[in-house]
Amino acid sequence: MKEAKKVQQSEKSVKRYEWLILRIIIVLAVIWVLFFQIIGITHMPNEDMYPRVDAGDMVLFYRLDRDVHSQDIIVIGKETPDSEGKKEVFICRVVAKGGDTVEITEDEELVINGNTVMETNIFSSTPAYEQYTQYPVTLAEDECFVLADARENGTDSRYFGTVHKKEIIGTVITILRRNNL
Repeated sequence: MKEAKKVQQSEKSVKRYEWLILRIIIVLAVIWVLFFQIIGITHMPNEDMYPRVDAGDMVLFYRLDRDVHSQDIIVIGKETPDSEGKKEVFICRVVAKGGDTVEITEDEELVINGNTVMETNIFSSTPAYEQYTQYPVTLAEDECFVLADARENGTDSRYFGTVHKKEIIGTVITILRRNNL
């Protein structure tokens, strides 16, 4: 009798451990799907989006959204003329999408589809980087044109050209300020 009770207790104990291990596996699988397939996190590598996003701020982004709209802030994986074939991560603002024509004038103004864009949230002029992108640029349906908020020295489409839909890693959901961590 005593041995039968011990066997039953040990079987219950084994089942509890199996259930605990199963729960841990489920939680880890949910975390993996959530943070490696749906939601992403990266840090702002530079001052290109200042003052909206500071260097070092953590950026949460939604990986499944590739249909961007004007003024969306997106995370991009893109090769640059100087990157030697390696993709770099950039965080930029969408200013034009498929079908639009973009031009940057000699007066350092952004012109989209023949209309000068008045941006109330940008505090500097937008100079053209003539040696990299030739204007006007007409975007294909699966492309967008992105600019950094720090327009005078930002790394964006003026430098590396248009962004193809497949180069978009995700759309920014929120920013976690480093001074609040």
